[in-house]
Amino acid sequence: MSVAPTLQSFIAGRWLGQHGAQPLRSALDGHVLAYSHEERPDFAEAIEHARREGLRSLMAMDFQQRAARLKALALYLAERKEQLYALSHHSGATRADSWIDIEGGNATLFAYAGIGSRELPSGNLLHEGPAIPLGKQGTFAGSHILVPRAGLAVHINAFNFPIWGMLEKFAPTFLAGMPCIVKPATSTSYLTEAVVRLMDESGLLPAGSLQLVVGSTGDLLDRLQGQDVVTFTGSADTAAKLRVTPNLIRHSVPFTAEADSLNCAILGPDVKPDDAEFDLYIKEVVREMTTKAGQKCTAIRRAIVPAKHLDAVATRLRERLSKVVVGDPSVEGVRMGALASHDQQRDVGERVRSLLQSCDQLFGASDGFEPRGEGVSEGAFFAPTLLQARDPHADGGAHDIEAFGPVSTLMAYDDLDEALALAARGKGSLVASLVTADREVAAKAIPVAAAWHGRLLILDSEAAAESTGHGSPLPQLKHGGPGRAGGGEELGGLRAVKHYLQRAAVQGSPSMLMAVTGEYVRGAQVFESEVHPFRRHFEELRIGESLLTHRRTVTEADLVNFGCLSGDHFYMHFDDIAARQSQFGKRIAHGYFVLSAAAGLFVSPGEGPVLANYGLDTLRFISPVGIGDTIQARLTCKRKIDQGKSSPLGQPQGVVAWDVEVTNQLGELVASYDILTLVLKRPA
Repeated sequence: MSVAPTLQSFIAGRWLGQHGAQPLRSALDGHVLAYSHEERPDFAEAIEHARREGLRSLMAMDFQQRAARLKALALYLAERKEQLYALSHHSGATRADSWIDIEGGNATLFAYAGIGSRELPSGNLLHEGPAIPLGKQGTFAGSHILVPRAGLAVHINAFNFPIWGMLEKFAPTFLAGMPCIVKPATSTSYLTEAVVRLMDESGLLPAGSLQLVVGSTGDLLDRLQGQDVVTFTGSADTAAKLRVTPNLIRHSVPFTAEADSLNCAILGPDVKPDDAEFDLYIKEVVREMTTKAGQKCTAIRRAIVPAKHLDAVATRLRERLSKVVVGDPSVEGVRMGALASHDQQRDVGERVRSLLQSCDQLFGASDGFEPRGEGVSEGAFFAPTLLQARDPHADGGAHDIEAFGPVSTLMAYDDLDEALALAARGKGSLVASLVTADREVAAKAIPVAAAWHGRLLILDSEAAAESTGHGSPLPQLKHGGPGRAGGGEELGGLRAVKHYLQRAAVQGSPSMLMAVTGEYVRGAQVFESEVHPFRRHFEELRIGESLLTHRRTVTEADLVNFGCLSGDHFYMHFDDIAARQSQFGKRIAHGYFVLSAAAGLFVSPGEGPVLANYGLDTLRFISPVGIGDTIQARLTCKRKIDQGKSSPLGQPQGVVAWDVEVTNQLGELVASYDILTLVLKRPA
């Protein structure tokens, strides 16, 4: 029999660890998979490497380049995912369970690559505009900027998602230009080590951008400074202990916790046993009990149902749970694997025994539990366990005790207010679901529940076909919750990136703000030349380069012709009597005519570097334009984004945002917007 390998930490660009320490066992049959290493990393060296090499290599790139690197990493890992599936099998995970961890982690890399490409500038400063005038003459303004924090992030992760848990934090951290040190839970660190090795072997990781600690964090947290960040995923008790680390408090180090919580699912009072929503509820509860063997921070721990349907829910849940085959996931027909470790198996058993002091067991190990597979008697298997609270309002019990496994507790309520009160007894959770077909029930319940839960799923037969389910955090939506859930936020699209950036207010003249932000600020000095801006290639354009157009007087024929062309015969454009009686006192031009006429004023019609207009942002019609008014437009290069992309013909191009101001003969602003265009780069 081959000797189990010793896992290694990745510190200061080299792999550390030769001598085995703690054995890490297969959750399926108990054999030793690997050992943690006994060598203690030099955390002073790790921090110095992150601050010196990590920051330097990350800041040598901009947001767009780091987004492209994330995409390349995602593609590299996608091609090598099967070796991760083979290893994940030993954590007790089924193929479907591993899919969440492996494919979900990789999907998060892809998601943040896309977010960076679409929403972040070329550079390392993000302007949170628009600028705010602070003086009457327009010469003093203020705005907000976001820049990399010039520190490092320490990510302490849980055992249940050793790949996704690492990548969902790494992706926004990397995009923000912040090096990170990752500390996975030791019991499943063999999976985190495997994916970090792949990332290192890819050659795509900038030096110092990612380090891995297998084992204890030692004095790592005691060495952090105010520019650093700590994130934690795990138990609420451990989060509470780490949060008050004296050094973190002394230096005001941001600490974000995403803690296991007592999530709930409410069956709406309108749902009857014969309704489609009733089946959806049963399926959702069973799925959350058995996916990853219930080892999800988002799993349904409390199933809150109408008292009149309690017996029907219990019966249907028992029927479905009795069909769940538990065992080695490689055995055909097995739907639920083992807990991740034998320590976890013991812990869940102890928690269930505590819950049984206030609950009755409706389904469990005595109901035909017999894991399938060779050697499973030495595995960390646990029976799906359904409990029922004797008094759902009593202190303690399922409102305070979490068995982090395939365990859920039924609670009965008489009306919706009582259901919401029971949900709040969890003292804050990551997610709650409401299964209902009644929109009035949803409209009443969700605003109340939102105070206690980080994410809310409303599930009905209409949403069911595409619903990602109760327990699925998505990169686009925040993951976190108040109170017991840790009080923090992760993911949520660009919000997660901003967590690793420093926000600062900046005051000065509009011209100075433009120079700092790299984005045109209204009121700033513009650059006008004889060359039309649309005749310039991407590299040649300067921020603030501007064109003031000739003028055009709006006629009645314009309104008639535009109305006939567009089919828009709204009364304010054509009914003189009604228009005179309106607040405007006259017929006014179509807003979209004003846009079209402005384009006619500033567009250079001949062939040139500008390829296409693909969007309008921040469009506002400020003042009405009437017959006889004269309009004029100013087109100004506002922002340039180099995404490193080329056209289908292989022509390199970038994105240019143009600020457009349309004014009337009195100098009043009548329309304001940004145009987004694709602009060719100069041929090589």
